Amino acid sequence: MRDHSDLQRMNERSLAQQAAVRRATFSPAEVKELRPFSIWEISQFMFDVPADTLRKKLADDPSLPQGTVEEDGRQRWFSLAEINELRRRLRFRGKALQPERPEGRAMRVAVSNFKGGVGKTVVAQHLANAAALDGYRVLVVDFDPQATLTHSMGLVEVKEWNTVWGIMCRDLCREADRIAAAYDDPADCPYPTSDELPEDVQSIGAQRTQDFIQKTAWPTIDIIPSCANAAFVEFASAQYRSIHKAWSFFGCVARYLEELPDDQYDLIIFDCPPAIGYQSLNAAFAADILYIPSGPGYWEYDSTTSFLGQLGDALEDISDGFEKVAADAGIKLPKRFDDIRLLMTRFEASNPLHLAMMEAFRNVFGADVCQHPIEMTRAVEQSGRFQMSVYEQDYRQMTRDTWKRARLSFDNAYAEFKTTVLKSWKERTLVEELEA
Repeated sequence: MRDHSDLQRMNERSLAQQAAVRRATFSPAEVKELRPFSIWEISQFMFDVPADTLRKKLADDPSLPQGTVEEDGRQRWFSLAEINELRRRLRFRGKALQPERPEGRAMRVAVSNFKGGVGKTVVAQHLANAAALDGYRVLVVDFDPQATLTHSMGLVEVKEWNTVWGIMCRDLCREADRIAAAYDDPADCPYPTSDELPEDVQSIGAQRTQDFIQKTAWPTIDIIPSCANAAFVEFASAQYRSIHKAWSFFGCVARYLEELPDDQYDLIIFDCPPAIGYQSLNAAFAADILYIPSGPGYWEYDSTTSFLGQLGDALEDISDGFEKVAADAGIKLPKRFDDIRLLMTRFEASNPLHLAMMEAFRNVFGADVCQHPIEMTRAVEQSGRFQMSVYEQDYRQMTRDTWKRARLSFDNAYAEFKTTVLKSWKERTLVEELEA
């Protein structure tokens, strides 16, 4: 017979293995560091200019970042911070290198599907990395208690009060006081104020907006991390709802993000848990765009179908059952997304089954299916094994063609993602200007 102690011992063995992997993958101090990028990568994949043209620009202006030259003098390497300075200062044929950035707050994208193993974290990580290499400032929010995205970003020690659970506790305190203040006599309020909530909620509720945001190895990617201890957020949230029935629990993260300065980030990407619960509903209500990854098999198709139905039902239930609560909190119902996209992952173009499933997805979902799937390659497999995205992997550690194929797969998916985001962003900005 086996009990909880067996699970705990298995967890301890796995944690030891994780530590060994991080020691082998990251620096000796277990702090993840972002590798430098070669002139070949910068010219071909980031700036889209001939490498010789970039070299001439650097030679003509010694004040520009010059990178670090290998001992043999054959290649020059640049940090992402240096690349971003080159973006700000260089122009090619009168064209700026800075990415397009419409006015207003950052765009928010939720990567969600309750089928495990379909690549939610891989997609969220690679979209964030690609956007950072494109010159955008990115915030990633890890809603998943498995914390895979958090670990891939190099964070190991995370306290549960610095996760989305902490944001929800803080929101409950603030909303409790707002609701009580709406009564002429707060004593008439049938709901508790913040000082009547559990002590652990009160202590977390005192945190400031920026306290939840942590730096990563990427200078232009920050993260609101997750951890295994945050798994009880579903149970805690149910308890908080029973304590304060007027709390619009589904709007916590949206309200939190509204506190951030509009110009702090360009993109905010959510990695959602493989379930529909308090955290995934918060992600849905905060998101402008919903990205749904799915593998190329029938079971993934079946699960994606169920996910669409259950998420739709959950959002409908909230629209019907929490209409007054939402209205009092300034939340517009029903929840509307600017766009919903389905992205095929682990795709093999030579596999007849995968081709058939892609055709089936397109027959059912039409133009909502992304044109560029994420291909399964050796580099993609290694990204999960070593907690490093394709963008973080050094192409010298494999054949250049293998690395380039994987990179182009994600670059194509990102280009399509960027088109979707910018289209929605511009439309939203236009609507806001007309309303003003």
